[in-house]
Amino acid sequence: MSTSTPVLAPAAVLGAARGARRRRERRTVIVLSGAVLVVAALSLSVGSYSVAVPDLLRTLAGQGTGAENFIVLTLRLPRLVLALLTGVAFALSGALFQTVLRNPLASPDIVGVTGGASAAAVLGMLVLGFGSLATAFAAFGGAILVATVIYLLAWRGRGGGTGGVAGYRFVLIGVGIAFMVQGLLGYLLSRAELRDAQDALTWLVGSVSGAAWPEIAVVAVGLAVLLPIVWMLAPRLRALQLGDDLATSLGVGAERNRLGLLIVAVALAALGTAMVGPLAFVAFVSAPIARRLVGTGGLSLVPSALVGALIVSAADFASQHLLPGGLQLPAGVVTGAIGAPYLLWLLATGAAGGSGAGSTRGIPRDSTEGTR
Repeated sequence: MSTSTPVLAPAAVLGAARGARRRRERRTVIVLSGAVLVVAALSLSVGSYSVAVPDLLRTLAGQGTGAENFIVLTLRLPRLVLALLTGVAFALSGALFQTVLRNPLASPDIVGVTGGASAAAVLGMLVLGFGSLATAFAAFGGAILVATVIYLLAWRGRGGGTGGVAGYRFVLIGVGIAFMVQGLLGYLLSRAELRDAQDALTWLVGSVSGAAWPEIAVVAVGLAVLLPIVWMLAPRLRALQLGDDLATSLGVGAERNRLGLLIVAVALAALGTAMVGPLAFVAFVSAPIARRLVGTGGLSLVPSALVGALIVSAADFASQHLLPGGLQLPAGVVTGAIGAPYLLWLLATGAAGGSGAGSTRGIPRDSTEGTR
C-alpha cells in the first residue's frame, strides 16, 4: 500500500521560498549591523590614546572630559562617520551597476566612472589650482561626464526608431575609457611639481583621514536625496532582472528605467569619490559578498550597503594600526589589497565553471535581450 506525498501548489512553494529568503536576509542584516558596531567601537576607542567602553559611551552622551571629547568627537568620530557613509554610497552604486547591466564586472571603478572623477579632480588640483571644495565638485562633474560618454557610445539603435544599451557593450567601452583616463592621469602627474604630484597621488589612493563635519554633511545630504530614489526604483530593478522583454510586458519601460537607475548609480559613485577619492574595489566586491551571505542572486541592497560600510570602516581601522610605530596608510591601500585577490578569485571560479565570469555564483549574468 503506497502513500502519496502531498504536492504543494506553485504559489505556496514560491511563498515559502520568499519567506526563507527574507528570514535569511534579516539574519544577515543583523549580523552585518553587529559587525559594523564592533568596528565602530574599536575605531573610536583604540589608538595611541585608548578610551574604555564606559568612557566612550559617556563621551558620546556628551559627558566626557576635555581630552576624551577632543579625541573621540573631534578626531575619530568624523572619520568613522565619513567611512560609513561613503561605504554605503560606493556599495549601492556597485550593486545598481551590476544588477542593471547584468554583468559582474559592471562596477564604477572598473568601467571608468571613478576614473573620470579622479582625472577631473587631479586636473583641478594640478592645473586649475582648485581648493578642496572645488576639487570635490570637479570630481563629481568628471564622473557624470565620463558616464554620459560611455552611455552614448554604448547605445545601439534598433528598428522602429528605438534603441538601448547592452550591458556587455557598456562594460567594454567603460574599460576602454578607463585606460584612456589612466593615460590622462599619468600625463598630468608627470608634468606636475613633485609636491603637488605627491598630494594628488595621496588623493588618488583614497582616504578618509582629515574628515570634517562639512564634508560629512554634504555626503549625508546627498544620500538623503539618493537613497529614497533607490528605494522607489527597487521594484523596477527587480523587473529588469527578468530581461527587457518580460519587463516591458509587465509595464516597466526597460531603457527608461535602466537610464534612471544608472544615473542614480553614477551619482552615488561620484558622491563617494568626490569626498574620499576613488577607494578601490569597494563598489565591486560589496554586492557579490552580500549576495553570497544572503544566498541568492537577486537584490540585496541593504546587505550590500552594510557590507560597503563594514569594508571601508574596517579598512580605515586597519590602515591606522596595521604598521608599527604609528605609521598610517590610506584606506585605499587596504581596500585594494582586499579587492584585487577577490577579483582574481572571482574570475578563476567563474572560469572553472566553464562559462566565464558571467556565470560566477551569486552575480547576475549579462543579458542583452531586447537591447541588441
